[in-house]
Amino acid sequence: MRQLCAAWAAIILLGATSAVAQNVFNATLGEANQKTAEVSTQELKQIIKNGDTVLLDARPPMEYAISHIPGALNVAPQPGRPAHLYISDVAEVGRLLGGAKEKALVLYCNGPFCGKTKRLATELLGAGYTNVRRYQLGAPGWRTLSSEAMQTNLAALHYITGDKTAVWIDAREPAAYKAGTILGARNIAASGLLPGKDQGVMKQAKDDGRLPMEDHNTRIIVVGSNTKDTRAVADAIASEAFHNVSFVVEPIAQVQQALR
Repeated sequence: MRQLCAAWAAIILLGATSAVAQNVFNATLGEANQKTAEVSTQELKQIIKNGDTVLLDARPPMEYAISHIPGALNVAPQPGRPAHLYISDVAEVGRLLGGAKEKALVLYCNGPFCGKTKRLATELLGAGYTNVRRYQLGAPGWRTLSSEAMQTNLAALHYITGDKTAVWIDAREPAAYKAGTILGARNIAASGLLPGKDQGVMKQAKDDGRLPMEDHNTRIIVVGSNTKDTRAVADAIASEAFHNVSFVVEPIAQVQQALR
């Protein structure tokens, strides 16, 4: 009962008004008088799985590179705009889509209080795009509700090294980790993952200090030898209620090169 009440409270706080939404994972912001429809976290997961929709990150390129929903794309900004009115360039969106204005689009930015998706959606509609929706819960909503990690690009690694509280995780096997890794990285091998919460290497890493139990908002970046294992470890960490987890697709040798 306590969990049920908590779920409904979260929906009310998000402003969800749809009769279909029965829990926070099905919730949308539900703002009145919006020009484009919203999708929920659960809907976005299915959209990504289906692979027939373009997920567009409407934030600046460096913010996208630092941490974005896996599979999302990003374009250059509209020139001449002040930072507080940032908007992606509709002409660049057109080039990305090859002029296909009927292509299904889902936009996201920095959550309920971010206006970037709304501004971009309005301009896209004005330019003749016919299938535009928004994930208005944005990057913060995805981190909280998806139980999945974000993705970090190589271009952002030097920026991230400025965060001295960040925790780097190497998802390779112990022998490979010991042979050479990123300075300060901790080892959580993908082979030690077990289904469920507080199982296998996740339980061990929480108990022995490899994971930052004092601050679950700590930035955690996972690297490894292949995308499958790296993402598996990152998603497992995110499922343990760590809210700022991302993984790098490129193998660790490229990560090391980018950090030089």
